[in-house]
Amino acid sequence: MIAATKRIAGGLVATALVLGVAGCSTSGPAKPSPGSPNGKKGAAAPEAAPGSVNRPIGDGSTAYTGAQPNVRKPQKLKPGEKPPQFVVFSWDGAGEDSQKLFSHFREVGKKYNARMTYFLSGVYMLPEEKRSLYTAPQHESGRSDIGFGDVQGIKDTAEQVRGAWLEGNEIGTHFNGHFCGPDGGVGTWSVPEWKSEINQAKSFVKSWKTNTPDLKGMEALPFDYDKELIGARTPCLEGQKNFMLAAKDMGFRYDSSGISKQIWPKKTDGLWDVPLQLVPMPGRAFDTLSMDYNYLVNQSGTTTQGDPSQHAYWGEQMREGLQQAFDRVYAGNRAPLIIGNHFESWNGGTYMKAVEDSIESMCTQKEVRCVPFRELVDWLDAQDPKVLEWMRGLDVGEAPKEGWTKFLTAGPPAKPAAPAVKPAAEPAEEESGEE
Repeated sequence: MIAATKRIAGGLVATALVLGVAGCSTSGPAKPSPGSPNGKKGAAAPEAAPGSVNRPIGDGSTAYTGAQPNVRKPQKLKPGEKPPQFVVFSWDGAGEDSQKLFSHFREVGKKYNARMTYFLSGVYMLPEEKRSLYTAPQHESGRSDIGFGDVQGIKDTAEQVRGAWLEGNEIGTHFNGHFCGPDGGVGTWSVPEWKSEINQAKSFVKSWKTNTPDLKGMEALPFDYDKELIGARTPCLEGQKNFMLAAKDMGFRYDSSGISKQIWPKKTDGLWDVPLQLVPMPGRAFDTLSMDYNYLVNQSGTTTQGDPSQHAYWGEQMREGLQQAFDRVYAGNRAPLIIGNHFESWNGGTYMKAVEDSIESMCTQKEVRCVPFRELVDWLDAQDPKVLEWMRGLDVGEAPKEGWTKFLTAGPPAKPAAPAVKPAAEPAEEESGEE
């Protein structure tokens, strides 16, 4: 478990979340499963209808299969049309292990019409015996703070990633070794070092069959990862600035490593900055970050399995905090609600139950769209920038005073003109007094 410290700048609410900004999943993929070779080489192709083509790329770990199915095309808001309420559920270090939480939440998503973003850790697709293929910036080769995969884990993760994408979910990246802190952590990496990390994360996903020969007979991941990968969340939410400078040159369109109030996102350095958000911590006099790990550190500190008698209460505290966060945007400024999680059974799995309950209660509401980041930024790009700027001016929980129709037709009310300032009188000239 990596605990990190994050200071909140810009006058946002000071919270107890500084004990750890983002957690990490230490349970990596596990155990062998034989297969037979079936790799073909090929190249990516132009857009095509889902299922109409199947062109292997590289060693056949990935393939071009046409446009992604089960996605909603963005539409520009009509004049005066109220924006939908977007909710993004996202998973850091996504991988399938013995807990089977990846497959479980795919089923939850299908049940409640929620499509999500899975930030895959590249090293979960790299077997332990090939660990030397990974050299993290400022570290020796073969180092990872979250371990590596094994045959069974890579097989299971590949199956889940494949199914998730076909269902309309997004596959982003949580990079590789999850290094945090001042000693070689991602917050100390330069732009070229970030580019190296990104390229390695992509390469492990694009070559898992070569690196795990027992799995060569499996179906390919049904996408071109060079095109699919457009967004990320950095380990421990560190290193965002240099990561974004690297990412904008590498086809990325968004980042979700920042911290913000619940307001509409904006672009920074050419990328959509769609941060995690400060949300209520019921019963406490502060907000915390909209992530399971941050509720944990405010409840049981850095102990991931605290007092069992408190587990149910802690889970309810998170569920209620997320619900309050949802309610204030749903009835207020309609800013997208961004929620981050990990496939972990911390404190008896109480946070997983809270997330599942939240998906059920939020994603079944009228005018709510539970979508991946990709679909959110597609929608943002389709809007009139002037309208987005108007909405960005609404504070947390603030609905337009004269209603959405007038607000999005005529724009926000004009600010009262500043009163005219009367210039100070110049001092009178003294008479010469000549005699």
